[in-house]
Amino acid sequence: MTDHVPTADQLPEEREEVDMPAREVGRSAAVPAAPAVAVAEPTPFDSAAETLTYESGVELKARSQWAYARIRFFRHKLAVGSLIVLILIALVGIFASRVAPHGPNDQDLLGAQLLKPTFKGGHIFGTDILGRDYLSRVIYGVRTSLWVALLVATLSTTIGTAIGAIAGYYGGGIDNLLMRFTDLFLVLPFLAVLLTLSHFLGQGKPVRVGFIVALLIWTGLARIVRGVFLSLREKEFVEAAKASGAGDFRIIVRHMLPNCVGPIIVTMTLFMATAILLEAALSFLGFGIQPPTPALGQLIADGEQSSGLQSWWLVTFPGLVIVLICLAINFIGDGLRDALDPTQRRVRA
Repeated sequence: MTDHVPTADQLPEEREEVDMPAREVGRSAAVPAAPAVAVAEPTPFDSAAETLTYESGVELKARSQWAYARIRFFRHKLAVGSLIVLILIALVGIFASRVAPHGPNDQDLLGAQLLKPTFKGGHIFGTDILGRDYLSRVIYGVRTSLWVALLVATLSTTIGTAIGAIAGYYGGGIDNLLMRFTDLFLVLPFLAVLLTLSHFLGQGKPVRVGFIVALLIWTGLARIVRGVFLSLREKEFVEAAKASGAGDFRIIVRHMLPNCVGPIIVTMTLFMATAILLEAALSFLGFGIQPPTPALGQLIADGEQSSGLQSWWLVTFPGLVIVLICLAINFIGDGLRDALDPTQRRVRA
């Protein structure tokens, strides 16, 4: 069998195909190379926004969570206005001796008894049955009521936070024991227990009244703190703190408690409003602050018992001040709740 010999007309075509890569290589080599693209030097910033900020000469400043909370709070116009009102009322009460036109117990029995509100003689809120200037007594009553409210808020917040934190952190039998103790206070008839404690523990002094009220209103905060601690004790940072050898007290105070400051602060503001109302109720029933110390609830009780509704100003003005203080505190608490909630994005007017 003979080998296949290509014909003459086939040789140029195959030669053309064989030579084609060489010509293509030569043609590509003849084309001038593209100019090199300058590569920008790397910057120490992670994002384009940071690079642009650096080039424009603007300095970045990191904000903490408290800074964001402050910004959100000051956007809440009603809460800011209530804070200003409450600060003004508190300053009037603190500097009562300089602001009040008369002393709280200065009497004028010669024609100045049960005067209606008038600018004559400077009795803007009128006078009571003993001729005492009622504006001065209301100003001094604000100082007493705010002092009781602050004392109650501090004591009840401390008790509720401590019991809730211990119950939520340890769990188990300690949790059951503390929560059954809390439920015992919740099921008791509130007003009856309050009056009983006032009778046995004593009354008349703001410290005693504040201590009695604080013993009964801490239960809600204890349950709130317990719920937050039950969720926090399973977090990784708590496990890391335990692995590093931190004690229980340090974990509770240093690591877990700062994560529930928001609910604690909001509840504390509501305790202040509740304390003012309870002090007024106790004083009205005769178990609260006793004369001659003026308090807003005690002023209402004295005005109602001395002349009934005929001298309407003796009940109206202390009541309006109580309503104003409680509304301001509640609006502040509403603003703090929105500001301290990291999931809150809607800004209220």
